[in-house]
Amino acid sequence: MTKRIVSILCLIAFVAISNKAKAQDPAFSQFFANPLYLNPAMAGTDICPRLSLNHRNQWPGIGKTYVTYSATYDQYAEKLGGGIGIGVAKDVAGAGDLNTTHINLTYAYHLKVSKKFSLNAGFEAAYRQLGVDWSQLTFGDMIDPVQGFIYPTAEDIINYADNKGFTDFASGFMGFGSANDKFDYYFGFAAHHITQPDQGFLGESRLPMKMTANIGAAFPLNPYGTYRTNSGVRPKNAAILSPNILFQKQQDFMQLNYGVYVIKGPIVGGLWARQSAENFDAFILLLGIEQSSWKFGYSYDVTISDLNNSNTQGAHEFSFAYKLPCRYKGKSYETINCPTF
Repeated sequence: MTKRIVSILCLIAFVAISNKAKAQDPAFSQFFANPLYLNPAMAGTDICPRLSLNHRNQWPGIGKTYVTYSATYDQYAEKLGGGIGIGVAKDVAGAGDLNTTHINLTYAYHLKVSKKFSLNAGFEAAYRQLGVDWSQLTFGDMIDPVQGFIYPTAEDIINYADNKGFTDFASGFMGFGSANDKFDYYFGFAAHHITQPDQGFLGESRLPMKMTANIGAAFPLNPYGTYRTNSGVRPKNAAILSPNILFQKQQDFMQLNYGVYVIKGPIVGGLWARQSAENFDAFILLLGIEQSSWKFGYSYDVTISDLNNSNTQGAHEFSFAYKLPCRYKGKSYETINCPTF
């Protein structure tokens, strides 16, 4: 087999210097709006059935862009002592040159340690399939030193496998509680691709393990008010400030997100910064609306790295969640009060 260049056309142009090329997994700016994708321990944290939809379009100005879709469903199952969930995600790189489909089942055990603190431990089993369009790839024997890519390839791409499927596993935990009903706090850790499965088409290529850690809190902006009512429910018109930090590491790639949400009644606003070990990547602006049964969020990533926002046009992300009505008759269980975008 002759030497080959395994870069997709769009990867040749710009992915080599991007986070996407290094991080392997797609990342959502509104990570709390995609709870099962963030951490399997978050399954069932809303108690009632919850449907979450997410869409991300990264760098639309370049043309062959990255588009990621995600849909999840989860709820609390009293007989199982925790939350259950199912999800599907699809990531498309370029004009369909490389695509990844991920289907998962999730279970999270819920432990109420005390009246003010709960701990969840979750596990995810998934099936992951990669597909590649070899006709959209460029190979070394297609290059003319002067005129560029003008020759047909001698590679036997017709007989190359164009898809690869394998099982994948993840686990995580999350703790959350209330400090004298004055503010909430939460923290979590998750490990994805625990077995580091082989995802190579033409040779072994292990999918690196991804580790995610997050910590945050929610404080009332009214210093003389309480964070909760006497019934333990956060007032609908409460004004809340919520700082958060998210850290992710996958092989040599590291990324840090840090920022703050401001919540006033049904309106949610947020400002975030994202950076890797090599550079400061982007600012993230968020605006959302949250009602009792549904919520909608939009965020925009302003690229400030060497890629330049005027060329990439940043990234657009939408999230929608709907909580189905339910009548939970079990013992008292407090839902997690981390931000939902």
